[in-house]
Amino acid sequence: MADRKKDVIRETDAEAIRLAKTLIRSARFGALAVIEPGTGSPLASRVGVATDIDGAPLILVSMLSAHTGAILADPRCSLLVGEPGRGDPLAHPRLTLVCRAARLERGSGEHARAERRYLNRNPKAKLYAGLGDFSIFRLEPERASLNGGFGKAYLLERADLVTTAPIVEELAAGEQSALDHMNADHSDAIAVYARHFAKAAGDGWVVTGFDADGMDLALGDDVCRVFFPEPLRTASELRHVLVDMAKPGRVAD
Repeated sequence: MADRKKDVIRETDAEAIRLAKTLIRSARFGALAVIEPGTGSPLASRVGVATDIDGAPLILVSMLSAHTGAILADPRCSLLVGEPGRGDPLAHPRLTLVCRAARLERGSGEHARAERRYLNRNPKAKLYAGLGDFSIFRLEPERASLNGGFGKAYLLERADLVTTAPIVEELAAGEQSALDHMNADHSDAIAVYARHFAKAAGDGWVVTGFDADGMDLALGDDVCRVFFPEPLRTASELRHVLVDMAKPGRVAD
């Protein structure tokens, strides 16, 4: 039985990690599973989702919600992401992350960064993000289970999903100014990234986030993920990579 179970799980390779990161970075919502205080029963809720610059999921939740009280009582939780799309929902990729939730203290630098990134991804949340009963939680991934479709199961570790190199802080320091500059002055390049690299249709895409692996784009409620040819080693490489990626894209268009 053990050998049969082992055969079901494929070896985690670069393609599986890329798919898992795509599912996390592209998620606008997810199913949060928590442990109900008092009963120990599982409790699942839909929550809005974004990611911190290192790849950890972020949620913005009301203190009045049952799931918020649950993770304050017991931070163990899991998050399921991956939209079903058309046809059989079980044929579409999804990722379950096993996490520990940590509430970010309002007024801290970590909270400011998380709030900025969350609202860049979910701008409609500006209507309630500042209300006193709403808090941002960072979900620290411990491990994950990836189902890439029928017969494509993988197990991933935290190191497969979360970037820990110094570039995280380097990028965070200048990320918003880079986003503002690209969205204000280089909409033509963003259109190339969306069409050429993400195969996304439509006009008016904006960049909502940069990280060491790539960038997140949004057009209304639609989102897409664009990976860099190679992960950035330093924040100073960002500008050069963006320029280089626009060149072949324009030629192909």
